[in-house]
Amino acid sequence: MVILGVWEGRRVTLSIKSNCLTVSLEQGGQAEVFSYENAGRLWTALFDQKSYRRGLDGKLVAKWLTPQGKRQRGWLEGVEALQIESRAGQSLSRLWDALQAGTARLDADLPPEARLVFERALAFDARTSQADAANYRRIYKPVGILPPDQYMAVVLQATEGCSFNTCTFCTFYKDRPFRIKLPDEFKAHAEAVRGFIGEGLSLRRTIFLGDANALVTSMSRLLSFVDIVHQVYDVEKLGGIFAFLDGFSGERKTSADYRLLAERGLKRVYLGMESGNADLLRFLKKPGQPDDVVNAVRAMKAGGVAVGVIVLLGAGGKRYAADHVRDTVAAINAMGLDLDDIIYFSELVVSEDMQYVRLAYQANLEPLTAEERDAQGELILQGLKFSECGGTPHISRYDIREFVY
Repeated sequence: MVILGVWEGRRVTLSIKSNCLTVSLEQGGQAEVFSYENAGRLWTALFDQKSYRRGLDGKLVAKWLTPQGKRQRGWLEGVEALQIESRAGQSLSRLWDALQAGTARLDADLPPEARLVFERALAFDARTSQADAANYRRIYKPVGILPPDQYMAVVLQATEGCSFNTCTFCTFYKDRPFRIKLPDEFKAHAEAVRGFIGEGLSLRRTIFLGDANALVTSMSRLLSFVDIVHQVYDVEKLGGIFAFLDGFSGERKTSADYRLLAERGLKRVYLGMESGNADLLRFLKKPGQPDDVVNAVRAMKAGGVAVGVIVLLGAGGKRYAADHVRDTVAAINAMGLDLDDIIYFSELVVSEDMQYVRLAYQANLEPLTAEERDAQGELILQGLKFSECGGTPHISRYDIREFVY
């Protein structure tokens, strides 16, 4: 439902959906836009041509374009994040007061559900936001990363950390050991997450079984986890269950295992293949061989589970570039992917604390430029072949710097 109106010379647009309320205020070609989920948390905002998105932990990711058209991004937390929330809240409060006073005119009355979200959002002040973020930290360990199509998932941490945690290019799980929760512990976690998200659950689209490698869990315990998810959530309504798995561990489960998991709601598994070149995988300290990933994908597909394959662009620099392209194309073409699957191209993002940076320097590797990384992705794309009957997977870029949960 869309309601239009006028307030202080600005055009007002209220978009009222079953899962969120979006308010747009436009004047002179400039717009302020902010969305709230049904529990009253700020979800997204647009101010001064910068877009913001709030995570459940209270942090915001900001994105904008430079005058030269270059995409920029940054993180806000603490006082800076609260200032953006406060700015949206002040505009919302002033609009609400004007609606009550009759100085803002709408072409239709606000329905009760929109009034309720208005009231919850107005009550979600700085103190409430800080308490909410603190509650998040009591329930969750840090959620390191998700695939882009899972940013709006309900994350349930059946495991914590990464089961191998050796990849030189990844720092998401370096600060904690891997462990698998006990069923009772997981159930308490799943219930706590549901209570925490509350009415905001309507905005969530799927269930993601975390952390980095949850499907390494034995089938007996994994099935108990899935049963618990069904007890606490309406899995079908939320769109099914999704998870990460590294290719090396993937060979431990058969197509029959995946078929059983598919029957219980598992829709897609994401595998960080990174490269089809064995030498590059060794340099990255990624466990296993390219064939391990190929065999794991085939088992999943045979069991009725879709896959998301992640390729790392720029890994290994110019020394490995040609082999990386050739062998990655060969590995993906051997998987039998179809239109139910996803291929993500993720550019290597380095920081000074990464082991990869030190090893690349010691090996005298020359990095690829941004243009060369783009070209590498295009070369891989050009070599991919899919069957006419199965169709072509969705192929997309994956920028880990824009992740927020």
